[in-house]
Amino acid sequence: MISRTTIDNVFETARVEEVIGDFVQLKRSGSNLKGLSPFTDERSPSFMVSPVKQIWKDFSSGKGGNVVAFLMEHEHFNYPEAIKYLAKKYGIEIEETEQSDEQKELANERESMYLVSEYANKFFQKKMHETDEGQAIGLSYFKERGFSAETIKKFDLGYSPDDWEIFTKTALDDGYKLEFLEKTGLSIVKENKRFDRFKGRVMFPIHSMSGRVLGFGGRILSNTKKAAKYLNSPESDIYHKSKVLYGIYYAKQAIAKEDNCYLVEGYTDVIQFHQSGIENTVSSSGTALTPEQIRLINRLTKNITVLFDGDAAGTRASLRGIDLILEQGMNVKVCPFPEGEDPDSFARANNEDELREFLEENSYDFITYKASLLMDESKNDPVKKAGLIRDMVNSIAKIPDNIQREVYLQECSRIMDISEDVLYATLAQIEKKDNPSSGGSKKRKMEVVKEESTPKVKIDHLYILERNIIKILLLYGNKEEEFEDLLLKQNEDTGELELEPEKQSSKVFEKIYLDLQEDEIAFSNEDFRKLYQLLITKLNSEDEVAIENIINDLETSQSKEVTDILMQEEQYELHNWDRHDIPVKNKEQTVNQFVSQTILNLRRHLIDKKLNELLEDIRIAETEDERTDIKNEVMGFNKLRTLLSDRLGRVM
Repeated sequence: MISRTTIDNVFETARVEEVIGDFVQLKRSGSNLKGLSPFTDERSPSFMVSPVKQIWKDFSSGKGGNVVAFLMEHEHFNYPEAIKYLAKKYGIEIEETEQSDEQKELANERESMYLVSEYANKFFQKKMHETDEGQAIGLSYFKERGFSAETIKKFDLGYSPDDWEIFTKTALDDGYKLEFLEKTGLSIVKENKRFDRFKGRVMFPIHSMSGRVLGFGGRILSNTKKAAKYLNSPESDIYHKSKVLYGIYYAKQAIAKEDNCYLVEGYTDVIQFHQSGIENTVSSSGTALTPEQIRLINRLTKNITVLFDGDAAGTRASLRGIDLILEQGMNVKVCPFPEGEDPDSFARANNEDELREFLEENSYDFITYKASLLMDESKNDPVKKAGLIRDMVNSIAKIPDNIQREVYLQECSRIMDISEDVLYATLAQIEKKDNPSSGGSKKRKMEVVKEESTPKVKIDHLYILERNIIKILLLYGNKEEEFEDLLLKQNEDTGELELEPEKQSSKVFEKIYLDLQEDEIAFSNEDFRKLYQLLITKLNSEDEVAIENIINDLETSQSKEVTDILMQEEQYELHNWDRHDIPVKNKEQTVNQFVSQTILNLRRHLIDKKLNELLEDIRIAETEDERTDIKNEVMGFNKLRTLLSDRLGRVM
């Protein structure tokens, strides 16, 4: 177990904006930071981080919490893994007791697969650096590719010996289970035989965005025709090829900083670019580009520059991927290399300044490049030209943003020397074919859609009111305020109940506590009940209550509620809560007004609930005397409700 001292040290040191900034591009928004949700596919930012409160909230998925909660949600870490990740990031020494064999046995399957992958990563590095075979074959290959010792170390490059079972046997001898060696694909088991998957290959470990080893790519160096040149780990519970980009762990900060991502094809392209100083580079690892991979980049930047080989096959393959990038709402440029060159070879032959200059001068907007390319292919053949124009409009049709589509169609019209009306008509045909239910028109027009009547959502008034009390305690609990209490008294002349004003000063939490005690009000929501007890205890015993410290010690459901409360203050203004008798403090309203309004509304809500119960009692009463007694009780509650309503009018 990790010691409490280490956990406290991690929370004191870690900054939520720095940690999340490694995964999501954040931009300043007042005192907060905003970015695209890493949990949903969105194009407008709804992900908010508060450096002051050290919490985050994703309004599109509803998730939120502290820095550890983010890592648990985003990287699927358990609590100890998240603490260890933060400790490593901030150079904090971890104090923990030795795990017993029983505790190791209880480690979940997913974590076991991560541990096996990390073990393999170290094994391959050791075999390359510390054996004659590894140095002669693996290390010499990487050096021939021009990789420096620092680069080889940075990317954890290694070598798997040319032996059928050396890795599997060593791993088993070191206590790792064959079950997880097989599930990660590192070992192959057939008819009671077991052997290594990556026999005689140089190894490229594939990392997640947080730096965990997910799988491997292995390149064979011999000329045998029986074995594939490149071999990747198979799909597993921790490795999904379609959701991983090679180099993303090393490139994420540079991508966010440069606000652009260079997309290449292979492992060595990525490594060579990083070594040349172009660190905002990733690859799809030789697989076809997928929407999940593009969305991974979309969290860090909206701009992708696709780099491809100068040969015709590389050009066509890259152009196919462009449509997919456009479909995800990204801005895309293309940069072709000279004939016979690829990113790896070109970076080796040029220094950083020359490489950057080349990329800048030869990166074209996709529509400009595709038009020039297709025009060269079609020459003076009108039939080919017509087909190629349709190809370009097909690409434009993928763009979700109407304005961007409009601009690209105009640009296409200018480059191809064809009227805009024809292009709009072609676009309408394509859209109609893709979506038969939608009609087409010669020119795209903004459609006015009538709002359909939607069923009214039933609002849980009690939940909102209890939540508001927790919100008040969190934001204003220790604040000293002057409250005007109305004491319920009987008029000596008329005998009627009246509210007599009386002013007194007290802390907000004391006012709430005494009022709820007086009315014997208990919270109906279990999380709010626990939070209320915790906050009242802390506010009563501590002069200053640090909200971030409270969040760190809460259960997951309670932590989520607190985060929602702290981060949704701005969002409440989007809802017409006053119409539902649910008070929301606005900028002009004083704290004592907000407190009084909330408590009075809670009292009135509970009276309404009691009145409904009494009316039901009247319906089922067996005698007239019973009905008369209940009716008198109803009259009393109705008078009290009227008094509360009058008081609410004064407060509001």
